[in-house]
Amino acid sequence: MSTEAASAHRPPLDLHGLHARYANATYVAASKGSMLDKVENELAAIKLTAAKSPAFRSFLENPLISRDDKEKGVEEMFKGKVSNVTLNLMMTLAGNARLSEAPKIADTYSQLMKAKRGEVEATIISADPLTKAQVSAIEAAMKSQVGKNKSVVLSAKVDPAILGGLQVQIGDQFLDLSVGSKIDSISRTAV
Repeated sequence: MSTEAASAHRPPLDLHGLHARYANATYVAASKGSMLDKVENELAAIKLTAAKSPAFRSFLENPLISRDDKEKGVEEMFKGKVSNVTLNLMMTLAGNARLSEAPKIADTYSQLMKAKRGEVEATIISADPLTKAQVSAIEAAMKSQVGKNKSVVLSAKVDPAILGGLQVQIGDQFLDLSVGSKIDSISRTAV
C-alpha cells in the first residue's frame, strides 16, 4: 500500500497508550470502510449502555467470565446490529480481556473524530450562570484563538468557589481569571 493511501486513513491526532492503540486501529479500519461516523455512533451507544445498564456493565467488567464466554456474548449481542468494524473491536477486546476498557476507548475514538472535524473542546467555569450573550461573546473570543478551520464546542460550568471571574480550559491550556485565584496569589505574596 502506498504511503499516500496509508496517510489518507491515518488518525488526525497522535495519541498513545492502551485506549489509543485500540481507538487508532478502529479509526483506520472505519476510515477504510468509509464508516467513521457510524462507528462513532455505535461506540457512543455502547458507552451509554454501559453507563445505564448494570447488567451490561457487569458483563464488560466481570473478570470471572471467561474470554470464550465473553466472545460468544459479544457475538450474540452485536452481530448483525453493528458494523463489522465495531464488532471486530468488541471481539478483539473480549479476546484480550479488555472489554472493561470499551467506554474509555469510545471516548478516545470520539476525541479522534472531534479532531477530524476540527472541533476544539472548551470549558468555562464561572461563579454564576452565564447569560447567552456572555457565552456568545466568550465563544467569539475563543474562535480567534483556535484557528480559522476549527470550531469551538463550549460547555459552561458553575463553581461558586471561584468567587467571580472565569476559568477557561481550551484543549490542554488553562487560563485562570477568577477572583479566588487573585485573592490566593495576593495572600501568598503578603505573607
